[in-house]
Amino acid sequence: MQVAASLKSTRKPTNLSLDSALLKEAKALGINVSRSAEAGIAEAVRMHKQEKWLKENAIALASSNSYVEANGLPLARHRQF
Repeated sequence: MQVAASLKSTRKPTNLSLDSALLKEAKALGINVSRSAEAGIAEAVRMHKQEKWLKENAIALASSNSYVEANGLPLARHRQF
């Protein structure tokens, strides 16, 4: 839902270089190129942040996984599934 939040923010005109054939086809299909580009950039930002977080937390994640492998899940005896 971050895309929806960013759509309410101030919009800034930007120049982009796009493949002319792709742009022509998008316009013929009635695609809002600005919104589509914005959605694609938002997805790229989300993925980059996710990858960065995973890299920054790799040691902690590995440690937690090692603990579970060696000791099982904490409180597993209380699980009802």
